[in-house]
Amino acid sequence: MTSPDDDSNPAASSSASSSASSDAETETFSDRIYRSPSGIAGGVLLLGLSGWLGIDAMIRGEGRTPWLALAGLLFAVPVVIAFTVRPAVYAGQDRLLVRNPFRTITLPWASVEGLRAGYTSEVLAGGATYQLWAIPVSLRQRKRAARQQARAASEDPFGATSAHVATNKPDEDRRAPSDAAIGDLREMAELNAQRGGAQGAPEVRWAFEVIAPTLAGAVLLGVMLAIG
Repeated sequence: MTSPDDDSNPAASSSASSSASSDAETETFSDRIYRSPSGIAGGVLLLGLSGWLGIDAMIRGEGRTPWLALAGLLFAVPVVIAFTVRPAVYAGQDRLLVRNPFRTITLPWASVEGLRAGYTSEVLAGGATYQLWAIPVSLRQRKRAARQQARAASEDPFGATSAHVATNKPDEDRRAPSDAAIGDLREMAELNAQRGGAQGAPEVRWAFEVIAPTLAGAVLLGVMLAIG
């Protein structure tokens, strides 16, 4: 049976179709965030260890030891955060935002010239190359993925298994995580480059909220070592 809205109410049908199209577009262009779980875990571990040792030295230390511990913490904590917790890649409808240790790069999709994953993950835009710290390349994972692909292809008598997915498991991506992420970003770049909001030139901003305390800690640590 057909609902009355389908035949006798074209406006409602058109509205429903438009809503479905809008929902599909929202799903297609939904924002994606890429981060390194292992990097974050390592950073949290280092922060906990340095905090424990530094605070213990400030409480129990004598003479210049508390000041040296304070200077060391002021220098080390921002550096650890910058290289482990801070890196992230945000892929939206109009632009790619790359948050690296000491810089934040905003790249409209139209400015993206290419993405690649060799020994590191990189994006080419505006004649420059920017490293994607949040998408580290693991050669071990890549070799493991290649072995799985070769094994799956040899076990498929019909030759229907591709390097990326198997016909019996279409939701399983056989690529290494870094290669899969770069592949997804390439697709988004191709899909979104013609959007009106995706036009513009790359913008680079220095992360002074990380640089300033790092320099302050380095100066204080240098002074404390010099006068000692």
